[in-house]
Amino acid sequence: MAVARDERSWADQTSRFLHLLMAVAMLVMAWPAGMSVPNRPPMVFFLMAALWFAALLLLRAGHRIADGYHAVMMLAMAWMYAVMDGQLLPGQCSGEAPAASHTPPVMPSMPGMDMSGMSGHSGPMGGCGHPSTWVSAVNWSLTVGFGVAALWWAIRYFVVRQQRPEVPARAWFAVACQSMAAAGMAIMFGVMV
Repeated sequence: MAVARDERSWADQTSRFLHLLMAVAMLVMAWPAGMSVPNRPPMVFFLMAALWFAALLLLRAGHRIADGYHAVMMLAMAWMYAVMDGQLLPGQCSGEAPAASHTPPVMPSMPGMDMSGMSGHSGPMGGCGHPSTWVSAVNWSLTVGFGVAALWWAIRYFVVRQQRPEVPARAWFAVACQSMAAAGMAIMFGVMV
């Protein structure tokens, strides 16, 4: 949004706004207070955002790789919320959490975070413990995939800037933001495994 210019189309501006909302959602997830936010509404929102980028992928010829990447990123956000819900994916819990707990599901245990105040919560899988092996495998794949994407965007930022030094730095801000967004996704999925 910071680099919005008049020559950008409404589709570009909508796409940037969706990425801004994704960044805000990841910030909310990272805060302990964000663990009480319901998972299903943002999951549906990011599924619709993935459909937005999939539609752009089909309608625009010049940005197919980027639009496909962004569709995958939004789909990964929806996946993250589905995993955190604990009851939507096959192999996760079905039914209610233990009767002693009526609190909403929270994120999986995160090393380095003080979770001592969460002892009354049922946990990310509604009292069932850790996610199944296939869910962890998908999370690992997304961690590695977004880690590679973060590295690729960072390299692209520095290489292309050296090749085209006449282009103002603000024009490359979006590339740097893509690197940071991919790194954020890799970190969030890494915490979930």
